[in-house]
Amino acid sequence: MSTPKTQDSVISASMAPITAKDFGYDQARHLLWRAGFGGTPQQIQTLVSWGPTKAVDYILDPGNAPADRPGADTFDRNIMREPTAEERAAYQRARQSQDEDALAKFRVEQQRRQGQDRQQIGEIQRWWLKRMIETARPLEEKMTLFWHGHFATSYRTIENSYHMFMQNELFRSHALGNFGNLLYGIIRDPAMLKYLNNDTSRKGRANENLAREIMELFSLGIGGYSEKDIKEGAKALTGYTFRDDAFEFQKNNHDTSSKTILGRTGPFDGDGFVKIILEQPGVARFITRKLYHYFCADLPPLERASYDDLPRHQQAVLRDLASTFGNSRYEVKPVLRRLFLSQHFYDKRIMNEQIKSPTQLIVGAVRSLNTPVRDLSILNDALDLMGQNLLLPPSVKGWDGGRSWINTSTVFVRQNILAFLLTGKKPRGYDANADEMKYDPMPLLEELAKASPGSEKDPAAVADYMLRLTLGNAPDAAKTELVSLSKTTGGSVTRELVIGYLLLITAMPEYQLC
Repeated sequence: MSTPKTQDSVISASMAPITAKDFGYDQARHLLWRAGFGGTPQQIQTLVSWGPTKAVDYILDPGNAPADRPGADTFDRNIMREPTAEERAAYQRARQSQDEDALAKFRVEQQRRQGQDRQQIGEIQRWWLKRMIETARPLEEKMTLFWHGHFATSYRTIENSYHMFMQNELFRSHALGNFGNLLYGIIRDPAMLKYLNNDTSRKGRANENLAREIMELFSLGIGGYSEKDIKEGAKALTGYTFRDDAFEFQKNNHDTSSKTILGRTGPFDGDGFVKIILEQPGVARFITRKLYHYFCADLPPLERASYDDLPRHQQAVLRDLASTFGNSRYEVKPVLRRLFLSQHFYDKRIMNEQIKSPTQLIVGAVRSLNTPVRDLSILNDALDLMGQNLLLPPSVKGWDGGRSWINTSTVFVRQNILAFLLTGKKPRGYDANADEMKYDPMPLLEELAKASPGSEKDPAAVADYMLRLTLGNAPDAAKTELVSLSKTTGGSVTRELVIGYLLLITAMPEYQLC
C-alpha cells in the first residue's frame, strides 16, 4: 500500500479554485469518493461535463434529490419506555411482599424487552447501511457518519435503540448545517445525556463527563480549558436530562449559582455554557481540523486545535478553512465548498492516498460498481469484523480511522466481503449457497463505448478503463495481470471476464485507497 506523502515542497497549499480545464475524469472521481461513496462512470462523466463549480454546488445541495426515510417509520419507540407509575408501584409492592413469582415475571418481561431492543438496533444498523447505499444525497449521509464519529455514542451503554435512531436523525438534520446549532442539540439529546451520565447530574452532585467531552472532544481540543472550567461547566449542565424520548430541564435539580467558565462569570445554564464555548477561536480550528482529516488527509493527533505539529502546507490550508468557518458563524457548507473547489484538494499527492473506512469500502463498492446490495446482515457483520460497527463505536473518541483500519485480520475480511458483493459467494460461517442475485458489470462499459466505440470489446482497453474507475490510475503491472487473464477467455470481453477483472482489482492493496 502506498504511503501518503506530506513533504511541504511537493504538496500544493493553494486554496485558489481549480479551473475547468484541470477538472477531468480523475478529479471528478476523486470528488465523488471523498465527498460521498464513489460514483459510476456515468456519474463521473456528468460531473466532468458540469465543471468543478457546478459539480461541487450540486454535491453540497442536490436540490430535488429525494431525502426519503426507507423503513424508518417501522421502528418501535416504546420497547424500552420507562415504566408507568402503576407498573412501578406494582414492582415495589412485589419487592416489599417478597412475591418471587411476581418479581420473576417482571424480570422475564424486562429480558424480553431487552432482547427485542437488541434485535431492533440491528434493524437500525441495516436501515442506515441501506440508506447510505441508496441515497441520492451521499454527502449528507457521509456527514451523518462524520458526526456519529465526532459525537460518538454507543448503544452498548445506551441500551435504547430508538434513542440511537433519534440521535442519528439529529446528525442528519444538521449534517451540512450549523455546528453551533448541533452542539445545542447535543446537550438535549437523550442518547448523549445517558451515555455521558448527565441524565442523573444534579445540584450538589454534578457529573463532569459531558462538560469534559464537550470541551476536549467535541469543540476545543486538549489544552483549551482548565479543570475548573470543566467543574463549572458541569454545574451549568445540571438538570439537563430527559423523560421517555424528550429532553427535560429539571429546574429543581439545576445549580443556579454563579459560575466562571473560560473567563466569563454568571449563573450559566447548559445553553450559556455552549454559548461561551462557541465564542472561543479554538472551536473553528478544532472542527475544521477534523473535517480536513475526514475528507482530505490524515492529521495526527486530532485531539489538538494547534497547528504547530503539522507540515507548513497543511497549516496554511487549515488556517484558511478555520477562517471560513469562523466568518460563517460555524456553517459547514462554506468550509466544504472551499475545500472541494481548492487546488490543494486535487493535488496528486492527496488523491488516492486515503484509506477507505469499512463503511466507505462496502458502500462505495456497491455504488460505484452497481453490484447487488445482497444480504445486509452479512454486510453489517463485515463492518463489525473490519472495526466499524455502526452505532457501537469503541469509545467516546469514536474511530481513529486512517491506518488503524488495516491489519492482518481486517484485510482478509475486506477481500472476502468484496468477493461476496461481486459473486454472491457467502463468506465462511454462513450458508454456503451463493446469493441468487446475478451481478452484471457490463453497463459500466457504456461510457467507454460512447467515448471510443469498439473499445468496450478490447480486453486491454477494458482493463485500462476498469483500473482507472476503481483505482484512479492504471499501473502497468496491474494492467498486465488483467490482460493475462483475458487470454484464458479467448480474448473476448464477457461478463465473466469483467467480474474476473474486478475480483483481481479489489484484491489489490491500491483498492483500499481512495
